[in-house]
Amino acid sequence: MRVTVVSPERQLFEGEATAVVAPAYDGEVGILPRHAPFLTLLGKGKLVVRHGGAEAQHFVVAGGFLQVAGNRVRVVVEQAQAL
Repeated sequence: MRVTVVSPERQLFEGEATAVVAPAYDGEVGILPRHAPFLTLLGKGKLVVRHGGAEAQHFVVAGGFLQVAGNRVRVVVEQAQAL
């Protein structure tokens, strides 16, 4: 699936991924390829984008939203810091 992670300052990630784990407003959500359409507000916590085996990008995020549509995941965050 194609994943894009953006903040007001810059694009943090753009590429193919095998899984996304995000801190939704009311708990963690996991997204895998071909997930059903989905939209959620983000809370505060750790965002993980897994791509290729054990490789992953880790971010601490606060606020924003996550959208899944057509095997594409868009994560728009208010605040983010790469780990």
